[in-house]
Amino acid sequence: MQLDSRSTKLLNEVVSNPGLKSDDLERKHDLNRRQLKYSFDKINDWLDSKNLPKIKRTRQGTFVIHPVLVSTLLQEEDVPVQETIPSEQERVHMILLMLLCCEEDLSLFHFTSVLEFSKNTILNDLKKAQTYLDPYEIEIQYSRRHGYLLAGKEFSIRHALIALVNQCLSLPNGKRYLEKATALAKEEIHGFRRKIEDVEVELGLQFTDDRMEAMPYILALTLKRIQQKKIIEPFSIHYDELSDTKEYRATELILNDAGDIPIVERLFITLHLLTTNVYSSENEAEDLIPNLRQALREMLVLFEKRSCIILKDKEQLLNKLLLHTKPAYYRMKYRLTDVHDIHQTVSSEFFELHRIARQAMQPLEEFIGEPIPENEAMYLSMLLGGWLTKQGDSLQKKIKAVVVCPKGVSISRLMLSQLNELFPEFIFLEPLSIREFQTYPLHYDLVFSSVYVQTEKRLFIISPLMDETEKHRLRKQVMTETGGFVPTDMQLNQLLKIIEKHASVEDKDALAVELGQFLRQENAAPGDGPTESETPNLSDFLHEGTIQRARGATSWDHAVRIAAEPLLANQWVLPSYIEAILSPEEQDPYIIIGSGVAIPHADPEKGVKRVAMSLLQLDEGVPYAGDHMVHTIVVIAAPDKYQHLKALRQLVKLSQNREAMHALTEAGSVAEMASLIEAHSTDD
Repeated sequence: MQLDSRSTKLLNEVVSNPGLKSDDLERKHDLNRRQLKYSFDKINDWLDSKNLPKIKRTRQGTFVIHPVLVSTLLQEEDVPVQETIPSEQERVHMILLMLLCCEEDLSLFHFTSVLEFSKNTILNDLKKAQTYLDPYEIEIQYSRRHGYLLAGKEFSIRHALIALVNQCLSLPNGKRYLEKATALAKEEIHGFRRKIEDVEVELGLQFTDDRMEAMPYILALTLKRIQQKKIIEPFSIHYDELSDTKEYRATELILNDAGDIPIVERLFITLHLLTTNVYSSENEAEDLIPNLRQALREMLVLFEKRSCIILKDKEQLLNKLLLHTKPAYYRMKYRLTDVHDIHQTVSSEFFELHRIARQAMQPLEEFIGEPIPENEAMYLSMLLGGWLTKQGDSLQKKIKAVVVCPKGVSISRLMLSQLNELFPEFIFLEPLSIREFQTYPLHYDLVFSSVYVQTEKRLFIISPLMDETEKHRLRKQVMTETGGFVPTDMQLNQLLKIIEKHASVEDKDALAVELGQFLRQENAAPGDGPTESETPNLSDFLHEGTIQRARGATSWDHAVRIAAEPLLANQWVLPSYIEAILSPEEQDPYIIIGSGVAIPHADPEKGVKRVAMSLLQLDEGVPYAGDHMVHTIVVIAAPDKYQHLKALRQLVKLSQNREAMHALTEAGSVAEMASLIEAHSTDD
């Protein structure tokens, strides 16, 4: 099957510029909706014949292009480079950039001539541009005398400028349109890049690839505004905090030939260097911000207690967190977080993890003195999630792979975590920036990257946040190309049905949990593991067989031993696990989660055989850690990183509901308690 000329052009165009809309293609190629639909039907038939993912269209007229398709077509030598037209998003960015750096009055004619679109289209784009600026409290104003211009605080305009350049460069043709809108000379950009490379040497660090790409443009546009006498107003700043930093000295290097630059502008550029993400640092463990390490340490302690997960190599993790959190600290403190850079979705494996990690960030919020924005919180959750990976694999006789990501530590760690779980057969050496990858000395067989990179090895382009369908398709593709076979996809639900057909099952929930764990250990396909909807609820763990009531206990140790009896009786834990819970180093007030409820637990390596919980309700409370009176004890055994998290969150929610806890205390029987817990085993 062959594609006609028109369909070939359309395919190349949307792959090279996924931001285009149907309307854009109709105008450029003089097509109506029916003709465009006909062409894309042919394109999808052709893709299907090549066993490639089809192109989807949303109701908004945009195209959904799978990374596998991009990867495949980019590697085809006979795919011509198409001259593309700017999408609506790119046009809006170009309008904003023109407003940010203009040296003359801008009329509607300026926009139509540069963008080559009609007046009505540009007027609509101007409305979209205003929507973009609304969160920054900046207004696009128009007058016959001065044309279009920006009105707002210069600090806010700089904030928008930084975000705009970063976002523009993330678009397929963003760099070309950025240079066209700003008319910045290539020599000027190259000069700033050389200075920033000198700054990397001066500071002993390496900026992430995407930030390294953006910084020359940001500095050039910043200096252009300064030369136009658009000076930033004094802002809430701790002069000593910024002027004593190495970044301030680096700013002096950047501005050594820039003339007379006001001190407030030098501090702002210093702040920009401080808020820029880095990939690595020679002084990784250096405490540049007093007490930040302690705040992060408290966050990790709280995360461990809330999640019942033991973090390994905690000091090394702390150093990585410091590397990420230092620029995030300055972004949050000076409110320079990108308001348009929020991840709306997160991989289902990390959904529950993020909820608990978000709660554990309280010490960090108190230290900064500002709420942590959702996008910054998400990055921290990704870093924690990426740390929870299997360790100790042998490098012998295994396929070796590297992960390439220009977005920084948090995103690369997330990608590495996902790939480790998806391909336990492989050894993933380490995540790399593009520049690190270009000179990477170790041997590897495969490359997984979020962007196209030049390599002689097999390259797989993936999304940093893959859903289950994408994971399933990727595993099939990779295993076929590397091993010549497609793994059998054993679905957990199908296996359960077969077992129930030929055998009597006493505890279906327990069987589902253990089978899920076994299949993941046996390197099953991604569809086999529990999805968010399949993760057990609190009532799956706490039922009549695992709930007890007692009048009282002689001590905390006595109460825990009574509470753990169902776990021992069912051989879900070993006696050594209970002894580990009662060891002096495990005595911590963080296990009190509210309304006299405690969740004692320990390192699962001390004797946990399966994920489980048991509850003891005491009529007369038992003292714990001096000043806590506990009436409800829930012993948690959690060998799996995620299976218990939804139930744990439901338990925390229940413990903070005074009416529900009063009803639990007054319940007349274990059956009544189980019914009440089942009623509160919901995410509503």
